[in-house]
Amino acid sequence: MLGLLFNRHKLLSDAKRLGRWGEKQGERFLRRKGLRTLTRNFNCKTGELDLVMADPENGAVVFIEVKTRANEDFTSAESAVTYGKRKKMASAARIFTLKYKIENRPLRFDVVAIVLGPKGPPTIRHYQRAFVP
Repeated sequence: MLGLLFNRHKLLSDAKRLGRWGEKQGERFLRRKGLRTLTRNFNCKTGELDLVMADPENGAVVFIEVKTRANEDFTSAESAVTYGKRKKMASAARIFTLKYKIENRPLRFDVVAIVLGPKGPPTIRHYQRAFVP
């Protein structure tokens, strides 16, 4: 926790650093919930997937969008997962499943929202099945 307090200023002054930090926090949070990481930052011509994880409970491949915000003064972190973003995620997920020959496995699209806030630990919200493409 001391590291977070020390780095809070650095995180808040650099949006890319805040985003990378949030993705790591989101992955750590989901791993504690039992998910296994398959890959991070999968890029293809149609978009990017922040995290691709496996849910051993039901064998699902989970495509996760992580949204990190310093605060939610104007809008919620989840609201940044727009229709266009969901469409790009679905397209990137199709490419991922074709590339890695993933067949006959349930697919799920989740959103993790992380809000750093002015003090204290970050708030992390996980939305399973946040949308269905």
